[in-house]
Amino acid sequence: MRQISAKAKVKDLFKKAGFQPLKGLGQNFLIDKSVLKKVIGAADLRLKDIVLEIGPGLGILTQELARRVKKVIAIEKDQKMVEALKDALEGFKNVKIIQGDILKISISSYELQAKNYKLVANLPYYITSPVIRKFLENDKPPKEIVLMVQKEVAQRICAVPPNMSLLAVSVQFYAKAKIISYVSKESFWPRPKVGSAIIKISQIRINLPRINTNLFFKIVKTGFSQPRKQILNNLSKGLKLDKDLVRYWLSKNNIQPEQRAETLNINDWINLTKTHNAEPLPGVDINCDF
Repeated sequence: MRQISAKAKVKDLFKKAGFQPLKGLGQNFLIDKSVLKKVIGAADLRLKDIVLEIGPGLGILTQELARRVKKVIAIEKDQKMVEALKDALEGFKNVKIIQGDILKISISSYELQAKNYKLVANLPYYITSPVIRKFLENDKPPKEIVLMVQKEVAQRICAVPPNMSLLAVSVQFYAKAKIISYVSKESFWPRPKVGSAIIKISQIRINLPRINTNLFFKIVKTGFSQPRKQILNNLSKGLKLDKDLVRYWLSKNNIQPEQRAETLNINDWINLTKTHNAEPLPGVDINCDF
């Protein structure tokens, strides 16, 4: 999803540009100034900051960012939108516009290797999970991430036991996440079908546990393979381990065999990884879907 200041203005800009928002690219524009202020406030911007913005749209958020930081790198997939964006940002010398797909662009490119860059984006919702994963797993992650995402996804990311999910564990393993504010569907044009939320992800890759990350995500993914089933059954079946061995493994970590994966916290999964004493698992794969 994307950004703008007022419904009438965004419609007029599209009319002048001669094209319409593309549903396939999740182009919904923010028309509520109060929400824009919350996004800016959550980013806690400094004059020395470098900010990466994904999906800048017509540049209203981009302008607010550029007024407050050293440089903005704006990545836009839609070529038509890039042309309109160049016109909107003509007077801003500290904005670099790149036409491309963020999921295919190397993070080490375009000065993103700089220290303490921040990611601020009103994302198309269909790329939320892969974008978060890309930046959290990278060796050069942003200092902070502020995103507008689907309300349900925000709640899943920030969940706590007994409502954890694979997505929650995958994000919270790398960072701290919190919901800043919920955003009404009426705050966008065109009006989306779902509500939204502003989330902030911070303390990224700070004090990561010294464990086998591949094994950690293998165990977590297996534990959530059938969320409504007991953790004992999921781990035994998915890891091909004897139930008595799994039962003992769980007991060493003060986890009841009948618990479900959603009731475990991050430390539970870390401890399970540390105390895993079976033979190395075949096909260890961290390509779990957020």
